[in-house]
Amino acid sequence: MIVLKGIIERLTYQNPDNHYTIAKLKMAKINDPVTIVGRLAGVFEGESLEVSGKWSAHPKYGDQFKVEMYKVILPATVSGIRKYLGSGIIKGIGKSLADKIVDRFEEKTLEIIENEPDQLKSVYGIGNAKKNIITEAWNKHHAVRRVMQFLQENEVGVYHASTILQAYGSETLNILKHDPYLIARDIPGLGFALADRIALRSGMSKEDENRLKACLVCGLLFAEQDGHVYQFKQDLFAASAKLSGVAPDKFEPALEALVHEGEIKTERGEEDIRVYPARLFRAESGIASRMKAVLSMKTRACRLGKEEILETVLTKLAVKLSEEQLDVVTHVLDEKIVVITGGPGTGKTTLVRALCEIFRRLDQKAVLSAPTGRAARRLSEVTGQKAFTLHKLLGFDQENQTFEKNYANPLDLDVFVVDEASMVDTLLMYHLIEAMPATASLILVGDTFQLPSVGPGNVLSDIIESKRIKVFSLTRVFRQAEESPIVMYAHSIRNGEMPDFHKAAAGSLSEFYFIEKNRPDKVVETILELCSKRIQHAFPHIDEIQVLTPMHRGEAGTINLNQQLQNVLNPAPGGMEVRGILFKTGDKVMHLKNNYEKEVFNGDIGLVAEVVKSENKVLVDYDGRIVEYDILELDELALAYAISVHKSQGSEYSAIVIALTTAHFPLLQRNLLYTAMTRGKRLVIIVGSSKALETALGNNKTVLRLTGLKEKLAG
Repeated sequence: MIVLKGIIERLTYQNPDNHYTIAKLKMAKINDPVTIVGRLAGVFEGESLEVSGKWSAHPKYGDQFKVEMYKVILPATVSGIRKYLGSGIIKGIGKSLADKIVDRFEEKTLEIIENEPDQLKSVYGIGNAKKNIITEAWNKHHAVRRVMQFLQENEVGVYHASTILQAYGSETLNILKHDPYLIARDIPGLGFALADRIALRSGMSKEDENRLKACLVCGLLFAEQDGHVYQFKQDLFAASAKLSGVAPDKFEPALEALVHEGEIKTERGEEDIRVYPARLFRAESGIASRMKAVLSMKTRACRLGKEEILETVLTKLAVKLSEEQLDVVTHVLDEKIVVITGGPGTGKTTLVRALCEIFRRLDQKAVLSAPTGRAARRLSEVTGQKAFTLHKLLGFDQENQTFEKNYANPLDLDVFVVDEASMVDTLLMYHLIEAMPATASLILVGDTFQLPSVGPGNVLSDIIESKRIKVFSLTRVFRQAEESPIVMYAHSIRNGEMPDFHKAAAGSLSEFYFIEKNRPDKVVETILELCSKRIQHAFPHIDEIQVLTPMHRGEAGTINLNQQLQNVLNPAPGGMEVRGILFKTGDKVMHLKNNYEKEVFNGDIGLVAEVVKSENKVLVDYDGRIVEYDILELDELALAYAISVHKSQGSEYSAIVIALTTAHFPLLQRNLLYTAMTRGKRLVIIVGSSKALETALGNNKTVLRLTGLKEKLAG
């Protein structure tokens, strides 16, 4: 790595939350200052830095030095110390007092302030109160420096160091020195290896129980990120042994300690002992017990016959229910918990609309909800009834990660309708069912063949497979839908059959195309041409066309596609760059996490209405409502010309373009392809290789998630 030394002449930008900094470093014998960028926590103008990293060429701002490691260099000479303290950088020490302190302690001044502050009282004018002010100011100013120094001595880069500092604040150094494995538990993305390096360097034994406990917890967290609710003990021990270099049989006492402490729960399965994070065990068990309790309650008496149901729906909606739909409505009214499932074109939406009218006729309060903001809005549009996101309905407190609605403070409703239920994970389903009055009914609507939830579990599938809950599967594809290649090809994919795409291409125009491109660069090139020329005439509004891709990384991933699509769809100069993303007026953007204060939710897509560079803010238009983001909030936004298939769940778009290459191999699954295809309403185009398509079609791996809900419900 390249090493530079200099003085921070100016802090151009510094994010107090993640410490991302842009600064000018003035180096000796060089006229122009160097622009340095990186996670530089606890640095101030006027301080000397030694930075290690590499040069990079920014297309707009020129050469920049990307910092990977750094340290604050405190002055060592009497004149340097005098200048440093006299600058006012430490609250409570002005130029006059700085001179007195330096005259007294000379080159040992900073060491005295740091390690023996009581000696400051020997300087005329410094009493106990003044000494405390100086000590507090010094510690506040240099606490971050001490943390960063400790971490970098343990070979932790600035990015991870600032993440740790952000998580623990003033307690960081104490935690790092006494229980570094908290990092592995609380910040799983940093991994076990980072915490392990710090702990082993401090002299901890490889077989220390705290180390082995942390290893087990990390193994469960990694499994949770893959959607698993538990791990088999034998597999967990084997993975932990590989990670730690300790024999598998050494982990039994650590597991017993974690169980005793309540952090882990175990239960005997048919194959092996199942090991759960305690919160997921409570959630899974809670879903099962609460559902059984609701099922044991008396069902409401249905006061409408089939003719009355048909007449009500026909009068209110101008829709005649099919025999299949009528049969479902009739039986749903007699159940406490039901699942309604079916593929595209089978009439799930019509059925929900019909049920809303029937419940209104019966004077039953039905509340509609969905896991995401876009899914809730879509549900509201098709039913004409207000729909809520589950988090908002349940009163989620983002700061404390708690829910206002629960068993003791239930929701006010008679019927709870949850659309896109396949997206609901184990923890959210637990809070949902806990907040539902036992006297109410629950209707779960979803397509079980779509991707499972991003969070752990396979809840909707487990509920269906338990045979404990009544399931109504809509199988008849309506005539209008039968004429749509999108619907018919989606059903073929659902059944593991390769559609005949050539048949669609034979006509003059079609709703579905497969464009064979074997190289990722050619896939990108074709997508750019499609979006900027060929299909833009039919779908001129930027929100009508959505590019989907399985991954974020790689040439055909969201990161590169967004940059390339921005260049061709919104080439105007200007904008504001934050975290390497350039936001410009007219850009298509996605909000990345639920923000209840702004009333914008994870997955919401809007257009940048204005970039106000002079005020460091961006205004985004969400369906006519303008939301303001200051520069510190822009980490909640990302470009959305291309998004992941997971992020598209619960949404529909007029035209879909899907990138599918063999480079996406780790994520090529049949349900991913099916989910992507069913997002398109009027046009779907797959751009990619036949091999990637065949791989996705043949990979039906959703059953591999380790969950116990099915057995708990059935038992």
